[in-house]
Amino acid sequence: MGLSIRFGKESVFLVICVMGFLAILSSTMSKSPVLPYLAGYLGTSDFGLGIVGSASTIPGILISLPAGSLSDIFGRRKVLLVSAFVFASAPFLYLIINSWWQLALVRFYHGFATGMFVPVAQALIAEAYPSRRGERISLFSSITAIGRSIAPLLGGSILVVTNPSLLPKQYNNFYYIYLAVGVAGISAMLAALPFLRRAKNVALTAGQPRANVGSIVQQWVGIARARGVLAVSFIEAGQYYTYGSVELFLVKYMTDVSNMNGLLQSIILFSLVITVVFSKPLVGRLSDKAGRRTPIVLGCTVSLVPLVFIPFFTQFSALLALAVAYGVGFSMVTSVTSAFVSELVPLKVVGGAMGFIGTLMDVGQFLGPIFCGLILSTFLGYVGVFYSLALVLLITVATFALITASKPTSDDDA
Repeated sequence: MGLSIRFGKESVFLVICVMGFLAILSSTMSKSPVLPYLAGYLGTSDFGLGIVGSASTIPGILISLPAGSLSDIFGRRKVLLVSAFVFASAPFLYLIINSWWQLALVRFYHGFATGMFVPVAQALIAEAYPSRRGERISLFSSITAIGRSIAPLLGGSILVVTNPSLLPKQYNNFYYIYLAVGVAGISAMLAALPFLRRAKNVALTAGQPRANVGSIVQQWVGIARARGVLAVSFIEAGQYYTYGSVELFLVKYMTDVSNMNGLLQSIILFSLVITVVFSKPLVGRLSDKAGRRTPIVLGCTVSLVPLVFIPFFTQFSALLALAVAYGVGFSMVTSVTSAFVSELVPLKVVGGAMGFIGTLMDVGQFLGPIFCGLILSTFLGYVGVFYSLALVLLITVATFALITASKPTSDDDA
């Protein structure tokens, strides 16, 4: 009956949001907090754990741009259905592995799902809502963030309930948690089933099937040469370089320096995420009316200031306030970037542009924890870690401000 209803842009947006919530819930629950315990159970070394941890990030770097461009050519629907299949199938592979390198391969395969889904979904929304891109993309992002924030709590609860008499380092029953991950993944695929029906007047089926590999590469070069796209993508990379590092090293700082218990740490991290969830749609909506550049510059400034002060505070209340302030700045920037990029390129390559910014985002998120780990191992310690993150934001916003000093326009040659 649902497929007989007119499949307009509001229906598409609802499907994308439901699918995004379930898919990100599933993929996040597959790693947080269970992944280190499963890796330890499989006898993974510290070096192997690093490989396992980064394995799912690499596909995002590899697939985001090609997936976005393929959706420009053959339509969004097909790429979204492929990503739905990966979301549904990957969780069950965790149940049949027996070594750390197999775990790394499964994580690598699982990473393709998000790498395909996010840029294509954002491109679809940008096309469907040309005058409300900031608001709608931010709302979609917030809904997926809710799934991401719920996942650790749900996954941790399942892990504890199914291993009631064991300490964390002794967990050996992972069947039920990955079964739950699989249920969420299959639910995401079921949510995507309306895409099997061709939509009318929506960008699900738009495409240019006569394009070839040469034309795709030419489009990539054009996107990369677009001054505004490069500037915004550089900002996105810097934001996620910082965010991925803050998530990891703020927890370690609260453990090593503040001696804060897990509950208080969770409250701080949850507050950060909730701040991002609720502020993104608001900022996105304001940027639709007031412009994109100001929220980016202001957001980078707001987010770098708390990073300067974190190493000098250990109290719960102070770190909570600093985390919330950082979350406000981060959401101001990331609620605008995707919508901004979609306005800087012709409509025919908006999927490729979303893939381009997604690729640089993943590169930043991949490199941040690695470099911060190296800095932490030196005499610079946590001061060096958080000051380096603030410096990255300062460099990226200064570069962005210089490049976009004159308002960038769409590059029709992209």
